[in-house]
Amino acid sequence: MSDLHATESDGCISKGHGMRNAHALRSWLRAVAIAWALVAVPFLRAQGSKPTDYDVKAVYLYNFGRFVEWPPNSAAAKTDAFTICVLGEDPFGPTLYTTFARETIGGKAVVTKRVASPKEAVNCQILFISSSEDKQLNKIMESLDKAAVLTVSDMPQFSQHGGMIQFILEGNRVRFEVNLTATQNAGLTLSSELLKVATNVRRNPSPGD
Repeated sequence: MSDLHATESDGCISKGHGMRNAHALRSWLRAVAIAWALVAVPFLRAQGSKPTDYDVKAVYLYNFGRFVEWPPNSAAAKTDAFTICVLGEDPFGPTLYTTFARETIGGKAVVTKRVASPKEAVNCQILFISSSEDKQLNKIMESLDKAAVLTVSDMPQFSQHGGMIQFILEGNRVRFEVNLTATQNAGLTLSSELLKVATNVRRNPSPGD
């Protein structure tokens, strides 16, 4: 992702200025689909493919990891790697591996993992829940109750049912909304700059509200 890093240093998001510059972060999120066209992803370039929605979502997952703080006593925080997991049918294909290869977050190497149950996700910092799991979403949320795992999905009404970040489409652009209550209950801290660019920030006291 060297090209993405170059784009960030030119004013989208940078270590020195991104957290202090809400406008820069807003600009990056609005332009993430365009930025993805510049990302050095070998298999995309080799095939001459345009970035798909899931290519863009993979980049979002990476940046969520940079703008969320996990409690120091959580199981995931004590591991040597920053783990991004997928529960259910994997819609990303090879994209996660190619996006995160040789990347780090918080000084930890980013690794991807497919899990078969919520119990396997306790050591994951981020868990993407596939839409294939929609019929058992309530059970999944119950299993992850209070766990310091950032739950992300693109299934409809995910954030209304206790999910933390839900991808949505605005026109042909991938955006996201946040269930702030769910993240706070899990002990996660989201950057105020990240919240400013969410399309919606929910503060529902209970799933389904």
